[in-house]
Amino acid sequence: MCGCTHSTQDQALRSEGGPSPSAAPRSTLAPKKMPKSISISKQLASIKALRKGSDLEKAMATFALTFRNSSDPDGKLGKAIAKNLLHTQFGNFTEGQKNKPKYREILSELEEHTENELDFEDFVILLLSITVMSDLLQNIWMVKVPK
Repeated sequence: MCGCTHSTQDQALRSEGGPSPSAAPRSTLAPKKMPKSISISKQLASIKALRKGSDLEKAMATFALTFRNSSDPDGKLGKAIAKNLLHTQFGNFTEGQKNKPKYREILSELEEHTENELDFEDFVILLLSITVMSDLLQNIWMVKVPK
């Protein structure tokens, strides 16, 4: 989907008749489900290393927790769930983008993703791709910072 090394290697293995990622043993790094009733903010607060973490560290931890809470036991996120997250958790970035060719291209790549699932790397790249082309990012750049 994204052209990153991980995705490109997986596609090359499949096209050469190599083992599919689903045939590989489950990763020891696969995310474990958290009960949906526990808010992201409470989950962040429970991570000792983040108690005095920077805003950027907490933002990345939020990416990871959102992914983990929504992914399957193998650490994969189905396309339907990914689309739902885009609309429910990332709506301010996707709002008004439907007519933009770049946005349609990004969603088309998501649809054509051969695995029907996204790993964490592909999920983050999807979010970053949408962020970079969004109108909201343009508004963020225009915010005046008091000196």
